[in-house]
Amino acid sequence: MKKIGITTTVPVEVLIAAGYQPIDLNNVLVADPDPGRLITIAERAGFPLNCCSWIKGIYGVCLDYGINDVICVTSGDCSNTIMLMETLKLKSLNAVPFAYPDSPYPHLMQPKLEELAATLGTTLEDADKVRDELKAARDLALKLDELTWQQNTVSGWENHLWLVSASDFNGDFRKYRRELQGLLEACSNRQPYPAGQLRLAYIGVPSVYARELYPFIEKHGARVVFNEVQRQFALPGPGKSLAEQYSSYTYPYSIHERLRDIKTELNRRQVDGVIHYVQAFCHRGIGDIIFRDAIDLPVLTLEGNDDFFLNSHIKTRIEAFLDMIQRSRQRKYSQALKK
Repeated sequence: MKKIGITTTVPVEVLIAAGYQPIDLNNVLVADPDPGRLITIAERAGFPLNCCSWIKGIYGVCLDYGINDVICVTSGDCSNTIMLMETLKLKSLNAVPFAYPDSPYPHLMQPKLEELAATLGTTLEDADKVRDELKAARDLALKLDELTWQQNTVSGWENHLWLVSASDFNGDFRKYRRELQGLLEACSNRQPYPAGQLRLAYIGVPSVYARELYPFIEKHGARVVFNEVQRQFALPGPGKSLAEQYSSYTYPYSIHERLRDIKTELNRRQVDGVIHYVQAFCHRGIGDIIFRDAIDLPVLTLEGNDDFFLNSHIKTRIEAFLDMIQRSRQRKYSQALKK
């Protein structure tokens, strides 16, 4: 299958039906042994320093890895992707735009899917067949998510890694399904994490320093039991059609659509505190104002750019946040005993 890059989660069923192997360029960036060099490629090409490192990294991945076909999400993700698409065209790459509709309604999504299918030379009938094939892999990803917060046998990092990989199934959904099935079987023999640990939610786009973030949190007596956007990549609301499936996917739409999902999960998973990650120079960072107003839990806002590791400042802030929540919990427990 010919590789086709994606700048974020798109209807991969259409891509696979057209004979393409989808590759999430963000995942390639963070998995690279030296992601900084990929950002440097973009900066040497003229990308400004105050441009999001994901955008610059995606540009570098396309050129360095020889990705000649790219689906660029021009509405529902990042406004910078529009100009990224134009610069990729300048390099003679086949950059295809895909725009999520303004509102999450199937009748608005349907023509977007039809247009994408026609552009790639396939049909929605063929994409529906692929959807049926992907169902088992998506079900396993959501089962892993359940084990994270219900059975407490899956780490926050494992949850992040497998859910974020549901955007492209690591380029091979059959292999993804086999390997994830093996992990779930191994989880059945694990001892659950201690019941008294702090339970955290992670909201916002996946962080550039995710590989270090989750182990660091667990080292300090807490665990992430809800990864908001990563879970959405696994499409927890499958619906009865592709149009319904991608209308239930909250990330491309209003922040209030996301909030309904977030608040439901915070309550269901008995979360003690929330980490909101924002990417430097990203318009979504303004949403922190809305999240802090709407979420009735302690919120720690972390920012990242091109630092693919936790620096001492971020570590100190996380430690202080966890200590604050733990002290608050102990005060509530003491007050309850007095009553």
